[in-house]
Amino acid sequence: MSEDTNKEMSFLEHLEVLRWHLVRAFASVLVFAIAAFIFKGFVFDTIILAPSSPGFFTNRMLCSLAGIMEMPLLCINQIPLSFQNINMSGQFTTHIWVSFVAGIVAAFPYIFWEFWRFVKPALYQNEINNSRGAIFFASTLFSIGILFAYYIICPLSVHFLGTYQVSDKVENIVNLGSYISTITSIVLAGGIIFELPIFIYFLAKVGLVTSGFLIKYRKHSIVVALLLAAVITPPDVISQLLVCFPLIILYESGIMIAKRLEKKNQVDVPANV
Repeated sequence: MSEDTNKEMSFLEHLEVLRWHLVRAFASVLVFAIAAFIFKGFVFDTIILAPSSPGFFTNRMLCSLAGIMEMPLLCINQIPLSFQNINMSGQFTTHIWVSFVAGIVAAFPYIFWEFWRFVKPALYQNEINNSRGAIFFASTLFSIGILFAYYIICPLSVHFLGTYQVSDKVENIVNLGSYISTITSIVLAGGIIFELPIFIYFLAKVGLVTSGFLIKYRKHSIVVALLLAAVITPPDVISQLLVCFPLIILYESGIMIAKRLEKKNQVDVPANV
């Protein structure tokens, strides 16, 4: 079905509708990417490079906590990292890449909205009613994931990887592209991972997963969470636990969502009969 009529559409017509949704989504990313490209000082100095600075919020809070608890190891990133660029076009290509990533992050609510507009005509009215607020919750979870990764995982990762040495004779002068690749991958991974309850909701909605299935594989999910945390964080226990615990909480939230959907379906079946 199309967005404005209930008539059946051919496969090619569906592709045409999808194409325009994708075009509008990409256009929104492009608009935000251009804005990020123009305001490069704010994007790089205030956002991207900030986790490596002693004045970053998380670094200051941890240092204050270190003084209170008399644990000097908590005081991180007190010596700013030195960055270098070794490619002729390295800074320019990095500027473009960061602007594009910033465009995706900023345009995410609109991208999800375009996806929802494409899927909506295929849903029944009760399914549409039950899915109200999906854009808000998906955007909120994505933003929380971004902020969690940026303020918690990034400074810990920067401190561990930036100060780790195999020998005192080897000085750490970080390549700019390597640093930015680490920051962007951690931040995007955080936003995507926090969408887990939304993914579980839609999978449970179409009957691909149940609360019983999720409970049965709860132990397996913990192992997966630990492995995933090990992949997206530096190899230190604190960072891995900081990522693992939210993943477990998100998985448990998915179980609660699946149970709620099953109870609602049990109530709705007699009414529809």
